[in-house]
Amino acid sequence: MRDHILIVDDHLPVCKSLSEVLKRAGYDAHMASNGYEALEAIRQKQFSVVVTDIDMPKMDGLEVLQRAKALVPDMAVVVITGCATVDTAVTAMKHGAYDYITKPISSDKIKAVVRNALTRAPAGAIAPQQTVKITPTSMTRRIITADPQMLDILNMISLVAPTDSTVMVQGESGTGKELIARAIHEHSLRSRGPFIAVNCAALPEGLLESELFGHERGAFTGAIAKRIGKLEMANGGTILLDEISEMTKPCQAKLLRAIQEREVDRVGGGRPIKVDVRIIATTNKVLSEEVDNGNFREDLFYRLFVVPVFLPPLRERKDDIPMLAQYFTQRLCDRMRKKTKTISPKAIELLKLYPWQGNVRELEFTMERAVALSQKDVITPADLIFTNRRVPSNYISLKIGTSLYNVEREFILRTLEKSDGNKQRTADVLGITSKTIRNKLQQYGHNEVIEAGDITEL
Repeated sequence: MRDHILIVDDHLPVCKSLSEVLKRAGYDAHMASNGYEALEAIRQKQFSVVVTDIDMPKMDGLEVLQRAKALVPDMAVVVITGCATVDTAVTAMKHGAYDYITKPISSDKIKAVVRNALTRAPAGAIAPQQTVKITPTSMTRRIITADPQMLDILNMISLVAPTDSTVMVQGESGTGKELIARAIHEHSLRSRGPFIAVNCAALPEGLLESELFGHERGAFTGAIAKRIGKLEMANGGTILLDEISEMTKPCQAKLLRAIQEREVDRVGGGRPIKVDVRIIATTNKVLSEEVDNGNFREDLFYRLFVVPVFLPPLRERKDDIPMLAQYFTQRLCDRMRKKTKTISPKAIELLKLYPWQGNVRELEFTMERAVALSQKDVITPADLIFTNRRVPSNYISLKIGTSLYNVEREFILRTLEKSDGNKQRTADVLGITSKTIRNKLQQYGHNEVIEAGDITEL
């Protein structure tokens, strides 16, 4: 039995075109020229998927969506828009849309969306839950978090992933920028296309230009054969421009033209080559400051800064540290063929006190050392070797709106960290008594806080 699909669009040529594509794909496609016809058809026939345009007179697609879901709550509804904005996506998803796609619509895109809707496969959405599992090609990776900031970010990228909008991911080194980029690609309509990553900081100017745009044979000394650039290789998929702030001005100018014209010029080439590629860029710098300092083109900045994502450092996600540490420990034990280890409460406290200048990546390496060196079933402070444990940060980063209780807690714990766990020295710095420090630590649940002797033994 063939699945019934309803196409709703007041523009008859679009309606007929999408209907023909789906019929050739083996579906039983039906058409409706407005919202009222669509609702009447839904009352009379059982449709598996409804695909509706948003911009229609009298009854727009969002109203069709709401009424259709009221009639058949389990039916998948896909909305079409000619203007791809995050606000449109948010509104559609809030009203129960399975997915939304932007015009112009290719035959492959509409078939993929309908196929996914019928199987209820992920349509770009990453559920905002505590552990979000992502499966890129040939590996299983995880974004593990319970942090409100990170959950908001995951919710946002679940909305932007199905679009072709350019995304700029900013964050310190080791916060997981490439992991976020891969998540966006894997949950996009381009997921079957290539994902190509280019490290802009690792290549000198001449090589970076050739790497991105390619070159013809004989274009320069040493060009003994034609080379396809990474932008061409990513055609139909996504290109990640990692650490784009390191790109030189001449290369920035050429990239700007490629984005504007959707074409690339190979070095030494005679004609431009059309490309269809989504761009995700990352940087560990504040890109707006790079613009102000004259290091980055302002016009390119605005082209890339369509959807900004700011990843918080690990020191602002302290409640995630135990979860991440245990996850890395279990994965590393499996890899090293060791019995699964647990982490002692005292070791957890020490992990939470450490400033993690290398963020999640540094935490992973720290747990790898601990698993390799530990001879017991429980990882203790003695098993933790920190890269820079004696140079904790002199600064505290707090989000606007943080409660006074949490501000006080952070100040006391970070000062204790800076004082090597010495309560009396911490009290002297803060101008309070050591008894107050002890009471506060007990109030915070730090009954077994690390003393100076514990740290010097590491």
